[in-house]
Amino acid sequence: MTRAHNGGQMKLTPLLTLLGLGSTLLTSLPAKTAADTAFETAAKVCLDDYLRFNPENATALGDHRFDGMLTDYSPAGFQSQVDHFHQHLSTLAKIDATQLTGPNRVDAQILRLNLEAQIFYITELKPQNWDPLSYNTSLANALYLLTARNFAPADHRLRDAAMRLMAIPQVIVQAKANLVNPPEIYTQTAIKQVKGAIDLVREGLDPLFAEAPALKADLAPLQEKAAAALTEYKTWLEKDLLPRSKGDFRIGAELYRKNLRYTLASDLTPEQILTRAEHELDRVTGQLYATALPLYRNYFPSAVAADTADQHKVIKAVLDHLAQEHQNNDTIVAYGRTTLQLCTDFVRAHDLMAVPTTPIELIVTPEFKRGRGIAYCDSPGALEPDGKTFVAIEPTPSDWTPARRDSFFREYNNYMMRDLMVHEAMPGHFLQLAHSNQFQAPTLVRAIFQSGSFIEGWAVYTERVMAEAGFGGPETHMQQLKMRLRVLCNAILDQGIHMHGMTKEQGLELMMKRGFQEEGEAVAKWQRAQLSYTQLATYFVGTAEHDDMRAAAEKKLGAKFNLKDYHDLVLSVGSPAVKFVRQEVGF
Repeated sequence: MTRAHNGGQMKLTPLLTLLGLGSTLLTSLPAKTAADTAFETAAKVCLDDYLRFNPENATALGDHRFDGMLTDYSPAGFQSQVDHFHQHLSTLAKIDATQLTGPNRVDAQILRLNLEAQIFYITELKPQNWDPLSYNTSLANALYLLTARNFAPADHRLRDAAMRLMAIPQVIVQAKANLVNPPEIYTQTAIKQVKGAIDLVREGLDPLFAEAPALKADLAPLQEKAAAALTEYKTWLEKDLLPRSKGDFRIGAELYRKNLRYTLASDLTPEQILTRAEHELDRVTGQLYATALPLYRNYFPSAVAADTADQHKVIKAVLDHLAQEHQNNDTIVAYGRTTLQLCTDFVRAHDLMAVPTTPIELIVTPEFKRGRGIAYCDSPGALEPDGKTFVAIEPTPSDWTPARRDSFFREYNNYMMRDLMVHEAMPGHFLQLAHSNQFQAPTLVRAIFQSGSFIEGWAVYTERVMAEAGFGGPETHMQQLKMRLRVLCNAILDQGIHMHGMTKEQGLELMMKRGFQEEGEAVAKWQRAQLSYTQLATYFVGTAEHDDMRAAAEKKLGAKFNLKDYHDLVLSVGSPAVKFVRQEVGF
């Protein structure tokens, strides 16, 4: 089931309200060309292949044609993908891109870039050979996606779940055959997540059985067989793969440089990113000090001039003071709900951008998804008819010491939680993706291949917007600037690890000394940094490009610049990389 499309026209409502440009746009839309027709035909065939090869992605996006399938991880399956994607690139190369009109001009570039990326992942990066986590999408998330949203009757979803349960043992066979020498941290994390997958297989379908109890007896043997296969797989990971997991989690400079191009779709080189991030680190630290100084004088009225002149001391003292107000595992989700409402009310009251009416719910992170960060936004796919968004908050692991747990919640104190809800929900990911899902075009390219740098960059950019508008006062502004430092440290850390051999000690010093992070947060981020490559750069690069785009709009429009109109315009074109947005909106 896919969202109906409106004959290829972009939605014009936000554009019409911006500075009276509507009449110009309406009269200047070009007629469809032969190149448009050729591209739209080629894109449909290509995207059908992509979704068929990646059925879990299709389910997440809201295309439910392949809900009974799992990815084929066999060598023949990967080769089939590569062959088909090469054929699609050849077809696209024959289309005259200069004759494309409307959204097709950008979407043709996005499609080519992502086809090249898929080929690169399979043939050069090859995570299927060293990343056991890459299989967990099929072993756990594929079932979760069928239960999380009410997109079809329970009996329909359970029949698809049965097909996926039957396919799990084959995925395990393929994973065992492919995995050679993973990094130790990847195998350790996979073991933890597989435990969650076993619980999900045994218990995760219960809400659907409550609606369709007649199917429980039919699926019970399949659940047990899949759970047994996963249990044996967990033992294999522990006893066989883990002892020989001696691979380097660093992918190396050459692969990092190539992967960065596909991750960011940016014209910035790694060297330019690093130089700008290091410069911004100094500038934002200065802003943080200026914000902290009045608070420091208020909290510590007996401080002498020598103390107030010590930049690092002032910032750390204020952050430590604010960190005393924090939640715990029992209260953090409820506090998140309260904070989300505060964010929503503030955005409406200050008329910062159009607020969506789609539903949102805060949940505890499912166990099989844990280990990569405190929170994430699980928005519905662009094609998903059930539009509910989940913001998941992860409790601390049960094996953490009280001291480490306290350090974690000092990091995610009450003021930081306000900034976090801005980022993950309002007006960050939830709001942006709700707008993005309303974008319509002749093809599904932009819906399927969304830009992580645009999405993450927008979320960080809105932290700045809310702080500048006064949300949460100077205390929350402190956390916003601290988060901006974290974004900068992320980019430096990511590149430092994979291109320059940064050690754990160097990474922790960067995060704790320059980023003012609690030890628990820094240690957790080091683990996450080992489990990713180039993704941590998306926050900074996306933010920098959003900042640059807004500055260009302010310069071009001068006194006519209106912040809400600008935001609604930028939000109206989906989630392509910022450089493509600028092509669309003219800034």
